[in-house]
Amino acid sequence: MSTLTRGRSRARTGTVIAAALLLAAVAVRLLSPASSDALPEALSDFVTLTLSVIIESVPFVFLGILISIVVQLWVPERLLHRVLPRNPAARRLTISVLGILLPVCECGNVPLARGLMMRGLSVSESVTFLLAAPILNPVTIVTTYQVFGWEDGILLARILGALVIANLVGWLFSHAPQQEQLLTPGFRASCAAPHPHDHGRTPRMLEALSLFRSETTAIMPALFVGSAIAGLIQVAATRDLLVTLGSDPIWSVLALMALAFVVALCSNVDAFFILALGSTFMPGSIVAFLVFGPMIDVKMLALLRTTFTTRTLVTLTALVALSAAALGLGVNLVA
Repeated sequence: MSTLTRGRSRARTGTVIAAALLLAAVAVRLLSPASSDALPEALSDFVTLTLSVIIESVPFVFLGILISIVVQLWVPERLLHRVLPRNPAARRLTISVLGILLPVCECGNVPLARGLMMRGLSVSESVTFLLAAPILNPVTIVTTYQVFGWEDGILLARILGALVIANLVGWLFSHAPQQEQLLTPGFRASCAAPHPHDHGRTPRMLEALSLFRSETTAIMPALFVGSAIAGLIQVAATRDLLVTLGSDPIWSVLALMALAFVVALCSNVDAFFILALGSTFMPGSIVAFLVFGPMIDVKMLALLRTTFTTRTLVTLTALVALSAAALGLGVNLVA
């Protein structure tokens, strides 16, 4: 590793540590009794909301990074390709249900998908995994059942909707002439670089530590930025404004999709959050919230920007938004 590269890596690590210390200091300041009158209410809400998103997300990010390292270092690439079907559609369908075996929410799935691409999965296959896995995992399914049961078909619509949307978007991305152009130059270089552990040149534990540091310094700043944006939007656009739109079959869907994009909740707990609005909003809007949020929100876009180009993310967001809106409207028509 060159001196310049080591310097940049240390700078990124220092930035992450400094940001974490700053957030911790702000949290301590806010929690002290003397601070309640010192800070404006809006600023206090902003910091509280930002910290809540970060605290909720960090454990899953680290879990995703650890699983990603295991996949990269201890799962042979030939084994990964041997167990997956060769037919592209069947292959993406199988990949989309991997979340059942890997109960990591959307934050942790980003580093995991990066690791899968480094082991040979295509961009379209990783996108399929990214969209489906946060919803098609046992924790999310169980919590959604605990909240809604089989009422209004919300649970079934969430599972089937996620499966269909993920595979539809993955199929569309598979038609890109050069899928690698959908990735950022930096991540393309990481995928193209030889893996030292494949040739036994570096002890695997040392390689694991190196991967953990590189993934953490890539993902954590994006998490902080995305969480801050989510907190800022929540302060600027109150939930009361969105609740007033709840009785309209079209606007209710769009309102709850906007809410899902803003609040950036973990897919393992979002069903409990939206239950409070269940009596106000139509079932289709609830389904749209539960499907769109885990796939695309402000925090996720910041994390995904470490891997995908801006143009790719705009396309991805549009496809998922249109699909989730169509799903929500369809459920409203049937329910």
